[in-house]
Amino acid sequence: MINPYIAQKLSVFRDAMKVCGSEVLAVVIHISRYAKENGLPLDADAPIAEGLGIAQVLAEEGEYTRRKSIGIMRAYVTFLNQLNAQPSTLGKIEAWWMEREREYFSAKPYHLHFDPTKSLQAIIQDLLEQAKKRQQESSGTMHQDTLLQHLVGAKLELALPKLHIQHNGFSVDDAVSDRSGDFVIEDSIIHIIVLPNEAVIRKCQCDIESGAKPIILTIADGVLVAKGLAENAGLSDRIDIIDAVQFLATNMFKLAFFKVSEHLPTLEKLIESYNRIISTNETCLSLRIELVQQRANTDNTA
Repeated sequence: MINPYIAQKLSVFRDAMKVCGSEVLAVVIHISRYAKENGLPLDADAPIAEGLGIAQVLAEEGEYTRRKSIGIMRAYVTFLNQLNAQPSTLGKIEAWWMEREREYFSAKPYHLHFDPTKSLQAIIQDLLEQAKKRQQESSGTMHQDTLLQHLVGAKLELALPKLHIQHNGFSVDDAVSDRSGDFVIEDSIIHIIVLPNEAVIRKCQCDIESGAKPIILTIADGVLVAKGLAENAGLSDRIDIIDAVQFLATNMFKLAFFKVSEHLPTLEKLIESYNRIISTNETCLSLRIELVQQRANTDNTA
């Protein structure tokens, strides 16, 4: 069994570098095995892909994932060199990552339970409840915020097909990506946050000063919090603060032309767009959504 101290350091590295997904897990497993067989230190400045025999792994990845993998690869080589572990410990480190890989592949996607008797708000809220449960079980990973951000992104693509909607991985900070919000649509800047805080209000203040219109999308409880924070900042009449579930449901009605028969096809389009965004911008494919249809109960027996 791996030393708890080493396991903790590996967990910290995994969370800090967002090591999640089959491609990046394959990279760290390969490097762990290479270090076990060849010893430390490894050369973090050499052409690592060729030096560690990992060029083929990277060649099979998409451009976004390849760039992420190279960054993780260099950081992980530095991490292992600083750890300076013995081959026996490196073998246990490899096994630790392989267990993370098994956990990844066993992770289930979110399930959108389509029940024709349920409201669209209830269907969307159920997704957020699934994300909330995951968040409670995964020590702080922002599952609800991630899910909500990409659901809104998918909705914007469907509602505004002629506009290019810029998507970013949830972990990409606004300051790092040089963006002022989660989505910039013409003169409006959308901020998506489950638990509003003073930082998002400061961003809205910057939006206003730049001549843009700030919009906060949050959950029902967050609406009250955001309004209170905005009022404290003297911006209560300058920021549109909207319940994100209502925002999504209202737009789904519009896209379905208010026809009940179009609810399912419209949700299918939303899921298709959402899953494509996840595949392109995130490494954790357990963020994907699968549609589960539930038939209405038509049993009329006494």
